[in-house]
Amino acid sequence: MNATATALANPSENMTANLQQEINLLKVELEQKDLLVQQLSEELFRLVKGNTAFLPNPEEHEQHSEEMRLLAEKLALVENKLMATQEIIQERDREAVELRQTIQEMSDRNRMLEQVVQELPNIYRAKFAERIVPIKQKIEALQKENRQLHIELQSLSFRLSGRTRRPSTQQQQRLELPRVMPAIG
Repeated sequence: MNATATALANPSENMTANLQQEINLLKVELEQKDLLVQQLSEELFRLVKGNTAFLPNPEEHEQHSEEMRLLAEKLALVENKLMATQEIIQERDREAVELRQTIQEMSDRNRMLEQVVQELPNIYRAKFAERIVPIKQKIEALQKENRQLHIELQSLSFRLSGRTRRPSTQQQQRLELPRVMPAIG
C-alpha cells in the first residue's frame, strides 16, 4: 500500500522539485538584475543629480525597458508553468487519495474474505452435521426395523421348524427362508 502511494507521489514531487529549482534560479537571476538596475539607477541619479548632460540615453533606456519586459514575460511564463504544475499536482493528489481509498476498501474486503475462508471448515462441518442427523436417524430406524424383522423371522422359522418335524414327506416341502444378518451398529 505505501509503495503504491510513494510511487504515485514521486513523479509529482520530482516535477515540483524541478520547477521549484527553476523558479529559484530565475529568482536569483531576477534579483541580480534588479540589483544591477538599482545600482545603475543610483549611479545615474548621482551623476545626473547636478548635471543634465548625463541624462539617460534613450537607446539605453529602451534597452533596459526591453530587458525588463523580457524578464517580466519570462516570469509570467514561469508563473503559468507553476500554476499548471500545481493543477497537475492537485489532480495527482486527488488520484492518490482515490487510490488510497480503493486500496483501503480492497484491503478490508480481502480481510473479510480471509475471515470467511478461515471459517469455511467450521461452517462445512456444521452444515454436514445438520444434514447427517436425519440420515443417522433413518439408519437407526432401519437398523431397529431390521432387528425387529430378524426377531420375527427367527420366531417364524422356529414355528415352521416345529410343524415340519412330523412326517418325512412333509420335510421335503419345507420352506427355506433367507438368512438375514443383523446390522452392526
